[in-house]
Amino acid sequence: MVGAGAVGPDLATILVCTPTKRTTLPATFMIRFRPALALLLLLTVLGGCAVNPATGAREISLVGEGQEIAMGQQSDPGIVAQMGLYPDSSVQRYVRDIGLRMAAISERPDLPWTFRVLDDPTVNAFALPGGFVYITRGILTHLNSEAQLAGILGHEIGHVTARHSVSQMSRTQLAQLGLAVGMVFSETVRDYGGLAAQGLGLLSLSYGRDDELESDHLGLRYMTRLGYEPRELAGVMNMLARHSALHADEGGRVPEWMSTHPYPENRIERIFAEIEATPAYQDPSLVVDEAEYLARLDGIVFGENPRDGFVGDGAYHHPDLAFRFDVPSGWNLFNGREAVQLQPQEGQGLTGLVDLRLESNEPTAAAREFVGQEGIRTGSIQEGSVNGNASASVPFQATNQDGELAGEMTWIRHDGATYAFMALSSAQGWTSFSPAAEDVVQSFREEADPDILRIQPLVLSVATLPEPTEWAAFLRAYPSVVADPVVAVINQVREGDTLERGPAKHVVR
Repeated sequence: MVGAGAVGPDLATILVCTPTKRTTLPATFMIRFRPALALLLLLTVLGGCAVNPATGAREISLVGEGQEIAMGQQSDPGIVAQMGLYPDSSVQRYVRDIGLRMAAISERPDLPWTFRVLDDPTVNAFALPGGFVYITRGILTHLNSEAQLAGILGHEIGHVTARHSVSQMSRTQLAQLGLAVGMVFSETVRDYGGLAAQGLGLLSLSYGRDDELESDHLGLRYMTRLGYEPRELAGVMNMLARHSALHADEGGRVPEWMSTHPYPENRIERIFAEIEATPAYQDPSLVVDEAEYLARLDGIVFGENPRDGFVGDGAYHHPDLAFRFDVPSGWNLFNGREAVQLQPQEGQGLTGLVDLRLESNEPTAAAREFVGQEGIRTGSIQEGSVNGNASASVPFQATNQDGELAGEMTWIRHDGATYAFMALSSAQGWTSFSPAAEDVVQSFREEADPDILRIQPLVLSVATLPEPTEWAAFLRAYPSVVADPVVAVINQVREGDTLERGPAKHVVR
């Protein structure tokens, strides 16, 4: 529903999009609007009614294709900066090739389609407006065939072709990754997280149930057009349900791909019903390509990569950058590509944030630049050292919409790089929070433990079974360093099953 044509100082006539035409309701439906709302309605009608390219339905569109593409292009660098790209170029090319071929047979082939594999362990895939599709290495390790990969990519392409993100723009908000805290004051601090926020804010779009089911429908359409067996999409849903049940007590480890989606069990029923009702989906020539997919997957990193930083024995360790610092007991830690953030849990009587980021300048130069920013009140710069590393620090105060803030910036030089610690809390809570924050900063030091410096990630290894093999015999012949139920889920088999002859996964270090 949209509004148009002012008929008085603050009156507007409501227009309705129908499947065939745009109509004006009778005069009895005229409503008195405030001028601001009348302006909004006028802007709405300028967007007008459009035909959805994927579904053929008429709908209101306030965002043109050029704007849609621009949103994706502007947000993509933030996604990449925050989550990182998986460094294996052959895996990137493999996924990109399938995605581009599938996008070419969609209803929007001329978008600047971009397909990226993110170096992230979560079971996730998502799309941004304008044709930007992302899939994590975490979900790749849980898929069993090229057809399953095509099903996921087709589903995400469906969100783009049906313009689901665009229709949900009013619900966009910053992703809950702590970025807002670092942008509440001064250009300097906002710059730390601005790029990532630009992209990650779009990830909070919550598709409705109908959008998800429509994308399943479109995913079936695209994968079969490209020659893939559509029943493999049902296999993906089954895997997601099992993964979710396996990690149900771990909160954030539940597959993000399911977080706003209908129950996988219900989607499986709908997928099979659509296949049964569509003769083209029953073509015996449609392929699965399990061996090809698993061969590409052999050696991919599985789970969290400790080379990117991890918490152990009460400390945060970063083997690649060769530093460590203490993590207070009970504090939450978010390990991002652009920042490491620590925050006390609720109920500890402390409210605040310690945020570690990379800085380009020497400590004193960085401190002087910070002091010169508008919107903050700073004390004097204190030069010194932290465990033999040159440092500079400066206290500050600022005001935002929630009130007075207090904090301290500390820059520490280590192995040719400068790390910026920001400790921040409400002004009222700073006295109680600052001692714990100071302990974190002062514990920064070089990592000297050779075992930590040498630590390597787990990887997925693909074995070739020469004959059908019972589950217990497979586990004995190909032991994994993860729990047996996890191995069962990534192979999409049940414990106690007999594995068929051919490729099977296990996890090694």
